Amino acid sequence: MPEEHSRGARLVVGLISGTSMDGIDAALVRISGPATQPRVRLLGFETYRYSAPVRRRILRIAAGEAATAGEISQLNFLLGELFAEATLRVCRTARVPLGRLAAIGTHGQTIYHQGSPTREAGRLVTSTLQVAEPAVIAERTGAPVVADFRPADMAAGGQGAPLVPLVDYLLLRDARRGTVALNIGGIANFTVIPANARPEDVFGFDTGPGNMIIDGLVRHFSHGQKTYDAGGRWAARGRVIEPLLAQVLREPFFQRQPPKSAGREEFGQRFVEHFFLKRRGARAEDLLRTATELTPRTITDALDRFVLGSISIHRLIVSGGGAHNRLLVSRLSQLLPRLRVQLSDACGLPVDAKEAIAFAVLADRTMHGLPGNLPRVTGARRAVVLGKISRP
Repeated sequence: MPEEHSRGARLVVGLISGTSMDGIDAALVRISGPATQPRVRLLGFETYRYSAPVRRRILRIAAGEAATAGEISQLNFLLGELFAEATLRVCRTARVPLGRLAAIGTHGQTIYHQGSPTREAGRLVTSTLQVAEPAVIAERTGAPVVADFRPADMAAGGQGAPLVPLVDYLLLRDARRGTVALNIGGIANFTVIPANARPEDVFGFDTGPGNMIIDGLVRHFSHGQKTYDAGGRWAARGRVIEPLLAQVLREPFFQRQPPKSAGREEFGQRFVEHFFLKRRGARAEDLLRTATELTPRTITDALDRFVLGSISIHRLIVSGGGAHNRLLVSRLSQLLPRLRVQLSDACGLPVDAKEAIAFAVLADRTMHGLPGNLPRVTGARRAVVLGKISRP
């Protein structure tokens, strides 16, 4: 057994491609201590961008455009190869031999997620589909791969998301300070961790769009030349279109009680076209400013409605790609003056790497037979071991 394992530490790679669908985040993590109380040290992190044709294919299929079973099957195996390459490269950069890996945790690439039940052939059904074939990753790397984290929670009556809150609890809980861990990816979600919390005290949910609408507008107005608003500078030149913002805020998702989860099905291209691109005569910078304002406004509203009135919160820890949007983070600070707003880097969790780190930790729990969901967060009937293991 490798030396790292014999000392009780293990090396795990976490892989994820989020709702922005721009590439694969790969984090090489050293986990020490028992899986129930892990200590985490990041050894390497890289983002491996999808090529333009691959990204277009993923976006097209995830948007619900017509696709054959063959296309989805081929995409699944293609992304398996790309996720394996991401693992090989992050280990090579960190000079860690593949033989030292205890496991790989891969969230894969979500191309469909229906967390709320719909009626199918007379039955209420929820479903989710992540692609990036784990058997390919296991064969190329020689390490056991934990994948398909969401379905076990959904089989137990949950929405299959968000899953990071358990990791937030393990890594960010504090005996004296109440904490909200906010991740702003394509979708924004947070985890509420009261001071001195037990696992059953923790809750969280998706608040709505994070960067998804902003990125969609940037791609549209730049004719595909740009994929995001760097630093929020483009939006900063505009003004909020208040009637448009008020119209969007009336959408049912924002009023719905948690647990709740969202994705491209709710806030993808159709949403962008319906609310923003049909706004005749509006300037690009004003639409971007309105989309950017929507994210902190819905986060703040969710905190006000479901958290701050009943739980003492001291700090808001921000991670994800949206943490680089200075306008967005500044608005959070202005809207939440009572909270200390800080980036997760201050807690040893780089903002871009945090979700990939989380899936390394969740894979470690699965390999130890431990549950990876929080029923109060996802709505599941019970805590369950997540994922399916592919062995090389």
